Amino acid sequence: MSLNPIDLEVVTEGLISIVREMRQTIFRTAHSPVIADAQDFSCALFNADGEMVAQGRDMPGHVIAMPASVKEIFADYRDEFRPGDIYLVNDPYRGGSHLNDVTLISPVFVEEELFLFPCVRMHWADIGGMTPGSVSGKATEILQEGLRVPPIRLVDAGQPNIAATRILFANVRMADERQGDLESSIAACHTAQRRLRELVDRYGRDLILGCVEANMDRTERRLRDQIRDLPDGTYHYEDYLDLYTDGEYDAALVRCALTITGDQLVADFRGSSAQVAAVVNSSLAMTTAGVFIAVKSALDPGGLVNHGAFRPLTVRTDPGTVVHVTYPAPANAHSEVRKRVISAVMAALSQVAPDLIAADQFGTTFQNLIGGIDERTGQPYLYYDYPAGGNGGFLGSDGPSAMNPVDLGDISTIQSVERLETDIPILVEACELRTGSGGAGRHRGGLGARRATRLLATSGAYSVQTDRTTVAPYGLSTGAPGAPTATYLRRAGRRIDFDTPGKVAGHRMREGDVLVMESAGGGGWGDPLTRDPDLVAADVAAGYLTTDHALDRYGVVCDDTGLLDEAATGAARDQARAARHWYQVTTTAEPAYTGQRGRRRLVYTNPADGLPANTLIELHGAHPAPLRAWVRHDPGVARHQAALDDDGLRILGAQPGDRCLLRVLRDAPAPTGGPR
Repeated sequence: MSLNPIDLEVVTEGLISIVREMRQTIFRTAHSPVIADAQDFSCALFNADGEMVAQGRDMPGHVIAMPASVKEIFADYRDEFRPGDIYLVNDPYRGGSHLNDVTLISPVFVEEELFLFPCVRMHWADIGGMTPGSVSGKATEILQEGLRVPPIRLVDAGQPNIAATRILFANVRMADERQGDLESSIAACHTAQRRLRELVDRYGRDLILGCVEANMDRTERRLRDQIRDLPDGTYHYEDYLDLYTDGEYDAALVRCALTITGDQLVADFRGSSAQVAAVVNSSLAMTTAGVFIAVKSALDPGGLVNHGAFRPLTVRTDPGTVVHVTYPAPANAHSEVRKRVISAVMAALSQVAPDLIAADQFGTTFQNLIGGIDERTGQPYLYYDYPAGGNGGFLGSDGPSAMNPVDLGDISTIQSVERLETDIPILVEACELRTGSGGAGRHRGGLGARRATRLLATSGAYSVQTDRTTVAPYGLSTGAPGAPTATYLRRAGRRIDFDTPGKVAGHRMREGDVLVMESAGGGGWGDPLTRDPDLVAADVAAGYLTTDHALDRYGVVCDDTGLLDEAATGAARDQARAARHWYQVTTTAEPAYTGQRGRRRLVYTNPADGLPANTLIELHGAHPAPLRAWVRHDPGVARHQAALDDDGLRILGAQPGDRCLLRVLRDAPAPTGGPR
C-alpha cells in the first residue's frame, strides 16, 4: 500500500509513545527499589512474526535480547495464542539473559487476527538460588542461580494460572515484593493493549502494519549504508573474563573476528573459551545483543532501534562456550560477557573507524548484594547496588565519569540513599568519584565511583558478581587503561580482601561492617604525554588526580591547587618519553596460550629483560587497541623482543621487526591464601 510520510511518522511515534506509557506504568506501580528507583526493566512491541517494531528509552542489554525470548515463546505456543493470554519465560538457554530477568508477552488481536505483542523484561531482585538476590560469584551450575522457567502460559484467556504463580512465589525470597513487580508488568501489558486498540480505531489495522514494515525497512537501509562505508575485510580482537581455578587467576578468552562484506557485517566468536562450571558464561541472546549495541552505537547512534536494524548483522558462535552457554553451566555472567563482547567488537571496529570509537568502558555491571534477616525486626532485607564507572576517552573529549555505559541505557546510576536507608538496614557512608581511576590519555578516561555502605543489621550475606578486577579497561592509541574494579570490607579498622576478587558468594558480614565498592575507570585515548598540561593541573585542582598521578602518568609538575610548573613539566615529559619500553615484535612457534579451564595469551621475552614471568602486559602496535598477554620467559628470544604467534601480530597490526610500546599492567601475582 502507498503510505503518506506524515502517517508513517505519526504511527511510528505513536507506537513508541505506547512503549513509553508502558514504562511509566511500571515505574509508578512496581514494588522493589531495583525497578521503581533503578528502572532495571525494558518494554517493547512485537509484530505477529516475533519481530521487534518499537521500543523507547530502554536498557539496550534487555531490549535488544528480547526477540530471542519472544522466538522461544512462539516456538511453543504460536498456534495457541488467544486474547487475554500472557506468557512468561526467563530461561537463559531459551532466549533469556540471566534468571533474574523475567520476560512477559501478551498477544493483542484485532478482528480475530493476531496484531501486535506488548513485551516486558524486568529484573526480579530475587529469583531463588544459593544467595540472597540470586547473584552468586561462585555458582557452578544454573540450579544454584535460581528458578529456571521455560516458556509458560501464565494467564490463559484472562484466567490466571494459579498453580504456576504458586510455584513461582514459593521459590523466591520476599515473595510479596516479587508478586507486586509481576503485577506491575501485567499492568503495563494491559496499558499497551488499550492504547493499541485506540490506535487501530484511529488509523486502521492495515495502515499501522504497513507503517511498521516501512519503518523497519528504512531502519535497515540506514544501518546498511553506514556499514557499506567501511572497508571490506576481517578484523580481529580478543579480551578476557575473570575466572579462577583452584583460587588462581585463569582468565577466560573472548575472541572476535569481525568481517565486513559490502553492507553486511558478521561477528564470529568461534574459538572463545569453552563454557565453565563457574560464573563466566552467557547466553547466545546476550552475545548477539552485545554485537548489535556496539555496531549500532558506533555507526548509527541516532537511528531508531527495531528489527530492521538487526538484519545487516550475523553472529556466529560455538554452543558450549562462554559466549553461548548450554545446560547445566551457570549463566549469571550475562552482563559481563555482553560487555566483553562490546569491548571486543569496538576494538575491532577501531581498526577501520578509529575516529568513531571510544576507549573501553568500565566493563562490568558490578552487582553487589547483601541480604539476610534483621534479627531486630524479624524481617528479610536485600540491598542491591551496582556503582557505575568511567567510560572511555575519545577523539573529542574526556570520558564521562561514574556514568552507565552504552548497554545500560537509562538505568539509574545512583539509587535514592533516603529510600535505601529507610527500607534496608544500611547506612551509606560515602558516594564519590574515585580519585585517579580514569585511564591516562590525551583525553583521559572517566573516573569510577567509590561507595561505602555500613551494615546496620545484626548479620548479612555478601555476594558480588563482577569483572575487570585484573585485566583493566583498555585505552586506545597508546592511551592507558582505567583502574580495575575492587571490593573489600572494613571491619574494626581492618581491611578484608577476597581471595577471588569479583567472585564472592554469601560471605558472612557482621553488624558494623562497611562494604567498599570501587568501580573501574574508563580507558584513556591518545598519548598521555600529549595531554594539555593545563587540563592535567585542572584535574589535580578538582581532586580527580593527585600530584603524584600528574607526574607519573602525564609528566606534569604542579601543586595541589593546580599551579603548573612549566619548565619542570617539560623536563619530566622528556624523561618519561625516554623511559618508555619499546620492544621489537617477532614470531614464535611456542604455544600461544596457557590456562587450565581458561585461555590466556602468552608473550615470550628474554629473562634478562627483567619482566617477571606471569606479569600481565599490553603491547601497542599500529592498531588503536592494545594486545594483552602474560609474560613467559624464553632465553632464545633476543633482548627487548616480544615473541608472539601470527595471530597476535595480526591483532596488533604489526609485522615482524616492528616496534611496539610495552606497558606493564600488573606484576606477577603473589600466592593466594584466602581472605586477609
